[in-house]
This record gives sequence, C-alpha cells and structure tokens, in this order.
Amino acid sequence: MTVRSSNSYNKADIEYNYKYINEQIALACQKSGRRRDDVTFLSAVKTVPADIINYAISLGLDHIGENKVQELLEKYDEYDLENASLQFIGHLQTNKVRQIVGMVSLIQSVDSVKLAQEISKRSQKLGICTDVLVEVNTGREESKSGVMVEEAYEFIDQIREFEGIKVKGLMTIPPICEPNHKNLKYFSMIYNLFIDIRSKKVDNVDMSILSMGMSDDYADAIAEGATMVRIGSALFGKRIYN
Repeated sequence: MTVRSSNSYNKADIEYNYKYINEQIALACQKSGRRRDDVTFLSAVKTVPADIINYAISLGLDHIGENKVQELLEKYDEYDLENASLQFIGHLQTNKVRQIVGMVSLIQSVDSVKLAQEISKRSQKLGICTDVLVEVNTGREESKSGVMVEEAYEFIDQIREFEGIKVKGLMTIPPICEPNHKNLKYFSMIYNLFIDIRSKKVDNVDMSILSMGMSDDYADAIAEGATMVRIGSALFGKRIYN
C-alpha cells in the first residue's frame, strides 16, 4: 500500500466535503431525534498523507483512524495530535500490539481473547489503561474479523476481567449491500446488542461507543443508533492504490 502524494488532493474539495458531511450528520441526528453532539465524526485516513490529514484537522476534524500499523508508524510524528485523537480501526495482529499501545486513544477492532490479553499485557507494562471496542461480525462473513453476535456477551465477560484495558463499546462493518438501506437490519442488530449489554451495567464495561457506518451509509447508521461514524472516501475522495 502506498500513501498518495499530497498533490493528488484538492483542499477546496476537502473543505467542501468536510462541511457537507457535518451537515448530513446533523441532519441525520435531527431526523432521529438526537443531538449533533451525540455522534462523533472520525475520519479513516488510510493512504492519506499526514499534511492532508492535518489540513482536515485544521478545519475542525478531531478524530482520525488508521487501518494499518506500519502506515500509522510512518506518519505518527507528523500528525497534529494536539488537535485530534488517533485511533486504530483496522484488523490488528497480536504481534503488532506492542507497536501501537500508548500511541492511540482507542483500539476499535478487538476480536479475540488472545488480542485482548496482549493489549492488557502491553498496557500494564506502560502503566496505562487502553480503551477498546469489541468488533462484531454482524454479517457472519468468513472474510471479516469480529466475534459473532451470539458470542459477544461471553466474549466481553471474559475480556473485561483483564487489567489494563476498558471495554468502551462495539464496532461493526456490515456486509456490502445494494441498496445501502439493506444495512439497516445489521445496524439494528448491533444497536440492540449494544443496548442489552449496556443495561447489564457490569464492571469495566462502559458501552458508550457504537462505531458503525462509513462513507456510503453513515446516515443510516446514525438513524439506527451509531455514536461514531468512520468516514474516509467521502472526505478525501476515492482511494487510489498503487
């Protein structure tokens, strides 16, 4: 994967897109009877150069998410992290955990006890507590990570016992659906799970973040209860892979 040249981005387009996305988030919140502050706009920044990310931060973007550990490390010193939080939103291999713990405010993709144990171990060594989301595979797709819906309760009950981590909520990437509104059943499914777990009020489980919805379906996700949306191409344009 190659990070695109800064010259391939148009800052006027990014400014327009940023304003438009915020307007659409506000509208979706209004339609669903929620406050704009109820939903966090996180931008997925895979392949986007740090100076372009920082330009978006200068517009007001205050949450960014990387998918790849190597890319995060290559760009880390250049991010404007005084004005934005950095999260990890991609699949995380256990042997890469040590490279990012302490560098990110949230790991959104915890999908195994082994991974949670490693995050716990590395966090305790640093004397910190790392916030995590449990990734749920709502579409039961073999090609995607995540615990199955019916296994989520037991999984969370296991990992909440680990010191050095705190379960802050759930994340999902539903199947690609045409038309997009067919994703509603998957968003509804994980929202119900989110509410059920939150109602149990168990120790070390906060359930304050429901991360779902991306560039093509974030309005639907908000309508179904998302508290965080992950938007990349709608802000920076379609990705070009070299």
